[in-house]
Amino acid sequence: MEIEMMDYINSFWTGGLICVVAQILIDKTKLTPARILVAFVTLGVALTAVGVYEPFAKFAKAGATVPLTGFGYVMAQGIKEYVKTKGFFGVITGGLSASAAGISAAVFFGYIFSIFFKSGDKT
Repeated sequence: MEIEMMDYINSFWTGGLICVVAQILIDKTKLTPARILVAFVTLGVALTAVGVYEPFAKFAKAGATVPLTGFGYVMAQGIKEYVKTKGFFGVITGGLSASAAGISAAVFFGYIFSIFFKSGDKT
């Protein structure tokens, strides 16, 4: 597999664009950084589910897989693989196995808490 200069350039600008979107959300909305992070992971899962993120990840490489949307992509890929081999139980274990149990659990519980609790004032 040959790595070309365009691979580096595409990774740089796509990863940078994802970070710019996150920074704009932090600066221009009342969303807390934690909610934005959870939204990015959830967006990665959703885009993988509809088949959009995989071609994007093949194009952008590390620019798509390193940001938090890429973490959601890895979790969704693990779930898809484990559902094929282990059935419905793969929905629970696939994401955890593919991306590390501790990190996955932290994201899951962070999302649940963000639903039930209101964040403080950003000022």
